[in-house]
Amino acid sequence: MVLGELSSVPAALRFPVGLVSAIVAVLVMDQIMARIPEGMTPPYVAASVLTQLPVDDAPDRLATVAHYLAGLGTGLLFTYFLLTTEWLLGESSLLAVVASAVVLYILMVGFFVVVPLPRAVGVDDSRRSAIGRGWALSAAGYLAVLVPVSVGLTLALV
Repeated sequence: MVLGELSSVPAALRFPVGLVSAIVAVLVMDQIMARIPEGMTPPYVAASVLTQLPVDDAPDRLATVAHYLAGLGTGLLFTYFLLTTEWLLGESSLLAVVASAVVLYILMVGFFVVVPLPRAVGVDDSRRSAIGRGWALSAAGYLAVLVPVSVGLTLALV
């Protein structure tokens, strides 16, 4: 199997593959988050921003929903970025896959540390830094699963 064959799979099939891959990736991400300091805090940051409650008091259900919806959406976003990069480069390639993953990682971490994290209620600067580091590790783990699973499942459709 060659990465150049990715583009032979229609987008209508690639987006569902991205969604399935995201489910796998977010479940693995849960395991990573559970093992690192402040790893489970990012979903509560999102819930804190949405409710204006302190991070430690943010609703569990809202944090869970935000986490899983963001994880699923990010899988679809990876598929979109990959399709766009393939179109820009004129082909499917390792470069397209890596470029899509790098751009997505930068956006995942950058968005989190610039938009919701500074707005989280009840988080001091040292904790904010620890949460940001934990998120960077979690996001890397998520993509380390999402990318190969998505590419592999897509190539299985060829």
